[in-house]
Amino acid sequence: MAEAGSHRWLTILGIGEDGVEGLTSSARTLISAAAFVVGGERHLALAADLIRGETLAWPRPLSAGLEAVMARRGRPVVVLASGDPFDHGVGVQLAERARMAEILCLPAPSSVSLACARLGWARATVAVVSLCGAPLARLAPQLQPGRKVLALSADAATPAAVATYLTERGFGPSKLHLLEALGGPAERVSVHRAEHFKASPGPLNLVGLEIEATSDARVIPLTSGLADDLFEHDGQITKREIRALTLSALAPRAGERLWDVGCGSGSVSIEWMLAHPANTAIAFEADPARAARAARNAATLGVPDLRIEQGRAPDILAGSPQPDAVFIGGGARDAEVIAAAWTALRPAGRLVANAVTVETEAALTVARERYGGGLTRLSVERLEPVGRLHAFRPAMSVTQWTAVKP
Repeated sequence: MAEAGSHRWLTILGIGEDGVEGLTSSARTLISAAAFVVGGERHLALAADLIRGETLAWPRPLSAGLEAVMARRGRPVVVLASGDPFDHGVGVQLAERARMAEILCLPAPSSVSLACARLGWARATVAVVSLCGAPLARLAPQLQPGRKVLALSADAATPAAVATYLTERGFGPSKLHLLEALGGPAERVSVHRAEHFKASPGPLNLVGLEIEATSDARVIPLTSGLADDLFEHDGQITKREIRALTLSALAPRAGERLWDVGCGSGSVSIEWMLAHPANTAIAFEADPARAARAARNAATLGVPDLRIEQGRAPDILAGSPQPDAVFIGGGARDAEVIAAAWTALRPAGRLVANAVTVETEAALTVARERYGGGLTRLSVERLEPVGRLHAFRPAMSVTQWTAVKP
C-alpha cells in the first residue's frame, strides 16, 4: 500500500431506502462537501439533492470503481452503500486498499438487521447467505430443519429461484418471508410456502427462510463422514468411515486451505470446506472425468467455490497457494508427490496419506522414516448377507500416515 496521510479523506456512508431523510446532519454535510461521490445508481439517486461534486455509479468490474476512489486519495470522497457497508458491503474492499486511519464509516441499519427486526428473529441465531453473484448452492449447508436463514437476493428473480431450489431438495414446506424495500416507503413483507411461491417481487429484496424438511429431504449432516451415496462417484472415493478418520487427522481449522491430491470424487476436500465457511481447498485430479465429477459434487453439497485443478502431481502442484494441510488420496506411492507436498506445507501443517496396496504402504513407511509422524492401520467390517444368514465382511484395510511439519 502506498504511503498516505492519516486524515480521513474517505467517508463510507450507509444510506437506507428512506434516503437523505434518514441521514444525520453531519452525513448530509459530508456528501455536499465531497469532491467525488461513488455508489450504486439507486444510492446516487437517493442522495442526488445533496451531491455537489463529481459522481460515479459503480462500474463492472467493481475493481475499476475502487481504483477510481483510490486515485483521488487525499481529497474528500464519499462512497454510498446500502445500510452497513461492512455487513456484506463494499466497506471491506475499501479497507483492503486504504488504512482505517483514512476512513470514516457512518453505517445505517443493514438489511439483515432490518429483516430480523421485522421478523422478530435473534440476529445471533440467523445464518446469512449472500446470493449476489453467487450460486444457489451456497444455501445447501444451511438447510437444516428448524434453522432460520436470511438470503440476500441478487435481483427480482432470486426469491422464485430459492423457492424452486428448496422444493427440489425436499424443503418445499419451508416458510419463505419475502422482504422488499426494507426501511423505505415501499416496504412490504409477505409470507409464502416455498413449494407454493408465486409472488412477483421488486428487485430490492431479501428472503427469510424457516427451514422445514420432508422425510426425504437432502439434509447435509454437520459431522464428517457423509454417506457415500451423497456423492456421485465411480468407486474412487474415500469411504465414509475412513473419510471421517481422515478428516479427524487433517484437523481442519477456520480459514485454512487444504490440498487434496488425487481427489477422486472430491469427498475429502468437500467435507473440509463444509467444516467451516472460511475454509478453502484445492482438489488436484489427473482424470478429467473425475475432476468434472468432483465439481458437480461440490456444487450439489454447497461448496461451489472448491477449486479444481486437472493434471498430474507433482507437476500440477507447482505454483498453487501454500496449504495448511495436505491429503494424498491418490499418488502416495510416488516419493516426488510426497516430497512436493511436504515442501509446500506450512510449518505446523498436517499431511495425511492413505494406502490400500502394499506398494503404497511401503512408500508411506519410507516417508515416515524421512519426515516423522505415525502409521495407523484402519479396518472396517460391514454386515452383509451370506445366503439366508448374515456375517461381517471386512473391507480392504487402509494404512494411514499422519505427520505434522515442524
